[in-house]
Amino acid sequence: MLCQSCEKKQATTHIKTILNGELKEYRLCSECAKKLGYGPFWSDAGFDLDKLFGSFMEGLGGSRTQKRCQCCGSSFEDIAKSGKVGCAECYETFYEELLPSVRRIHGRTSHTGKLAHSAGTEVKIRNEIAKCRSELEQAIKDQEFEKAAELRDRIRELEKNNPDNASVN
Repeated sequence: MLCQSCEKKQATTHIKTILNGELKEYRLCSECAKKLGYGPFWSDAGFDLDKLFGSFMEGLGGSRTQKRCQCCGSSFEDIAKSGKVGCAECYETFYEELLPSVRRIHGRTSHTGKLAHSAGTEVKIRNEIAKCRSELEQAIKDQEFEKAAELRDRIRELEKNNPDNASVN
């Protein structure tokens, strides 16, 4: 997107202002943003804060070389910019980086799939019990004891109705 002020350069700064209850948004290039007083806070201090933090991270063992996928050559920055994973190998290469996003988007990190309509009631009950148990663990961690008690009772009811209790555990 082009700068809304000069309409020549790529916009790199996004500014939101609320004036009299009305939200206005501006997209500006770095030069126009600086002219309008929206430059970096530390720019007048005489040193570059980005360089300071960059050298600090290098001192901690960080490096400027990016980790890349052995199969397709994508970096995590490439994936973050495009929103698309390069190949199946990227999931293993960038597992730690992708895990929070996958969890946030899908709510979990393991695939549960769909259950066929022809599946027996025993399988459906087993899946429901497993789901309730994981919710129960989370409720206990979150100290939501009323919800935990409801889930405990639901599990007991399901186990009572399941003809094969041994396979549930």
